[in-house]
Amino acid sequence: MKIVDSIARLKTILNAERKKSQKIGFVPTMGALHDGHLSLIALAKQTADFVVASVFVNPTQFGPNEDLDAYPRDLDADSHKLKAEGCDLLFAPTTTSMYPPGFETDVRLSVTTQGLCGAHRPGHFDGVTTVVLKLFGIVGPDVAVFGRKDYQQLTVIRRMVEDLCLDIEIIGAPLIRETDGLAMSSRNVYLSKEDRTRALALSRALFSVRENYQSGERQSEVLLAQARDIFKQHNVSPEYLEIRRADNLQTIESIEDIAVMLVAAKVGSTRLIDNIQLGE
Repeated sequence: MKIVDSIARLKTILNAERKKSQKIGFVPTMGALHDGHLSLIALAKQTADFVVASVFVNPTQFGPNEDLDAYPRDLDADSHKLKAEGCDLLFAPTTTSMYPPGFETDVRLSVTTQGLCGAHRPGHFDGVTTVVLKLFGIVGPDVAVFGRKDYQQLTVIRRMVEDLCLDIEIIGAPLIRETDGLAMSSRNVYLSKEDRTRALALSRALFSVRENYQSGERQSEVLLAQARDIFKQHNVSPEYLEIRRADNLQTIESIEDIAVMLVAAKVGSTRLIDNIQLGE
């Protein structure tokens, strides 16, 4: 596996691959890789000939009181995991190369970013869309894979790609969970033993709601009230807990098509997100 930090060098390598008619797959990450990330690499390898992963902790998607400085970083460990998974190239740019002096461009969506994480992390998705579009411009992938755990992010990226007529196939990879049900996240390492147990409220609430949905319940408020009871039992207060359409994240009172329940909560000092699809 090649490891590259230069944009020019990366483009040279990828241009050579394209001349061999190689289909380029791309998995952007912020590092601190776990099995969830590696499942994205595996999926990219199924759909592309040459797979690029990026590791870049993007400062523009962190708010002033968020965990940018504390965010876990271990590029050496990440590179070993990517190599073992069969990734062909790791792109690890510096902050200066991504945001050189004079950089002034923002990419902003006006609707899909509203509510959910967008309401609680002002400016977050502006940073996400800006850096992802720049990475798309650098890598020029045919296909890019994003995890469904960050469901609003996935929806935002799909909207951006469609709106800007980018010739990139966006694949949403299944959410990967720990054996006890907790959604895999780089931030799970922050959880104390006690908070790790309390954090199971997220997945337990979602699983319980899915069972009720499968038994025939379709009213959003009934399902949300059921989830709130489980959070109360675990002494966890959701930052948000909503049911929305799966395709465009519009709010719904009754589930008539495929929907998704989304939740964010702080457990101790750690902010976690999770979601589950309701319907096929």
